[in-house]
Amino acid sequence: MGLLLAGLCMALASHGAANFDRLLATLTERWGAGPAPKFTGWRTLITNLASSQDNDRLKRTNDFFNRQVLFGEDAVVWGQPDYWATPMESIGKGSGDCEDFAIAKYYTLREMGVAPEKLRLIYVRLKTGSADAAPSQAHMVLAYYAQPDAEPLVMDNLVGDIRPASRRTDLVPVFSFNSEGVFNGTSGREANPAAGVGRMSRWEDLLKRARTEGFE
Repeated sequence: MGLLLAGLCMALASHGAANFDRLLATLTERWGAGPAPKFTGWRTLITNLASSQDNDRLKRTNDFFNRQVLFGEDAVVWGQPDYWATPMESIGKGSGDCEDFAIAKYYTLREMGVAPEKLRLIYVRLKTGSADAAPSQAHMVLAYYAQPDAEPLVMDNLVGDIRPASRRTDLVPVFSFNSEGVFNGTSGREANPAAGVGRMSRWEDLLKRARTEGFE
């Protein structure tokens, strides 16, 4: 996460339906047959929840990645100081850091049919103590807004359950983004992003790699 701010200059694009056969082929070509059971579980999750209520989608998606992917720093997992992995890369490696969890959950919920305006990836400062002056570190979570004026629900690899933002006093939001653009804050009432597409290179690179794998 140390290079996150430098990486937040990228283009954004909406997702279409994934080509699951192509995704499996690219996953197997790169990682072998080992991750295939996780891929099958992921595909089944999407298929089974395509007609479900959003709350169920959120819980099942959050649980899936928090259980199936182990936390690992980019320097250890990818040999780079800051790398944003596609969902297939996270499944293939079986590990990733906070932004990889958030990205995988975002893609998965979009594939289930959750509208992009209901989802935001949020860059936050995570307080490491209870005092106001406690040190903080860069972190990323995924938030869901049932309505534009609703309190967001936070999906986090560090916390097992999904909690309203008011119960995550350890998180200090900096800005948020989704397929519509980059927002100054985290309020769902911000109808128009502060910055449009074409401003975030690290996300643009990830989107290109994901499309090559089979995401549309």
